Amino acid sequence: MRFRPCIDIHNGRVKQIVGGSLQDTGNRADENFVSEQPASYYAGLYREDKITGGHVILLNKKDSPYYEETLAQGLDALEAYPGGMQIGGGVTAKNAPMFLEKGASQVIVTTFLFRDGEFCVDRLFKLADTIGKERIVIDLSCRRRYDTYTVVTDRWQHFTKLAVTPELLGMLEPFCAEFLIHGVDSEGKRNGMEEELVAMLSDYDGNPVTYAGGIHSWKAIERFREVSHGRIDFTVGSALDLFGGQMSYRELVDTYNR
Repeated sequence: MRFRPCIDIHNGRVKQIVGGSLQDTGNRADENFVSEQPASYYAGLYREDKITGGHVILLNKKDSPYYEETLAQGLDALEAYPGGMQIGGGVTAKNAPMFLEKGASQVIVTTFLFRDGEFCVDRLFKLADTIGKERIVIDLSCRRRYDTYTVVTDRWQHFTKLAVTPELLGMLEPFCAEFLIHGVDSEGKRNGMEEELVAMLSDYDGNPVTYAGGIHSWKAIERFREVSHGRIDFTVGSALDLFGGQMSYRELVDTYNR
C-alpha cells in the first residue's frame, strides 16, 4: 500500500476541486484550493522525494479556452519529473505517443475507450498496439448509480453503461499496466472514502490499483488499510498541507513511501 501523489490542473492552475461539481459549461468547479505554484513545482517535489506512480490530470476539454494553458502546465510537470508521473485527460491513441515523448511514464485513459456510453474494445486494442500495454493506465473512475458503481467519462460528467467489478478488472488486465479509480462522489469532499467500492476493489488480485476520493485523515488511511486489506494504493489530495489541508505531506511520504 503506497501513497500516490496527484497534480490536478483546471483552467491553467493547479487546484483541488470537488470532483462531482466539475462542469465543461462555463469551465466551472467548486474549488477547495487554488495554488500559487505551477504544476512543475509539485512534480519537482515528488521527484526530489523519489515518489513514482503519481498522476497529472488535465481537467479541461480540448475546446475549452483554458485547454492550452492547462496542457502547458501538464507538460511542464512531465518535464520537471521525466519518467516519474502518469498523465490523463483527453488521452487518445493519436496523442498518447506525444505525452510519452514529453516524459510521461504512462498515459491514463477513460473517455477515449467509450462511444455513446458503450465500451469500445477496438479502441483499447488500438491504443495497446500503438504504445504497448505497459504504458497504459485504465481509469475506471465511477459514481454510484442504483446498486452499482458505474464508470463516468468526460471529466466525470456522463454515465456509461459499464459497471465496475472485480471481473471487469480481470477482463481488462491483459491490456494495461494499472488501474486508477476515483470515487467521484467523495472526491474533494474530505468526508471519507467509498467503502463499498474499496472493499470490492480489494477482491481483485492483479494489476496495481490506485484509489482516490475522500481520504482526509490518518484515521481514514487506517480505515482504508482495513477495508482494502492493504492491497490498493491511495491518493490524498485536498487534505494535504500541500493543498491547504491539515495532513503532513512529509509525514505521509516518510510513512508510506520509504
